[in-house]
Amino acid sequence: MSSRKGILYVISAPSGAGKSTVCRELLDIFPLMRHSVSSTTRAPRGEELDGREYHFISREDFLAKVAVGEFAEWAEVHGNLYGTSLETIRKSLADGIDLILDIDCQGAAQLKKKGVDGVNIFIMPPSYEVLRTRLVGRGSDSSEVIERRLLAAEAEIGQAGWYDYIVVNDILESAVESLKSIVIAVRHRTNFVRETLAKEFNIG
Repeated sequence: MSSRKGILYVISAPSGAGKSTVCRELLDIFPLMRHSVSSTTRAPRGEELDGREYHFISREDFLAKVAVGEFAEWAEVHGNLYGTSLETIRKSLADGIDLILDIDCQGAAQLKKKGVDGVNIFIMPPSYEVLRTRLVGRGSDSSEVIERRLLAAEAEIGQAGWYDYIVVNDILESAVESLKSIVIAVRHRTNFVRETLAKEFNIG
């Protein structure tokens, strides 16, 4: 099994749906899974550290990377630029590391259009009311910003239908258990197992 290739899990959600929390839980469960650290032009929040949550870079540096094709996908969200390194994806998967890529719908759609092979998962809030409560509870955004995020959430949820899986994050433990089940099921897909065992078995 040492020749296994990694699997890319593309996870999207509207702001406040709990995407970052469920992703952290998954990383604790699966040792061969890593979080892809994206680049962004926004400022760090709270206790965020450069190189851990994001690579925090200037807008000029970001656009320079776009110009030379360093990003597998990139998008502008709420006035800030976000992008995923193509080399990070390639190297991680080649090394047998499962990669979590938590990106917005724009980025996920770019990857799908480019034919990047990944498992697309959408994290859904149980209701707009709960989503509003969570955004207000964070205490980091003004009421105007919260309203913009709620409007954006409607558009993002409207795209959930093309994702491979939808997980409703009402009770965190249940959402994490559902994601765990998805990961286990994907690892046993015939095409993945066939490729992994090709040197040992001839699977028809």
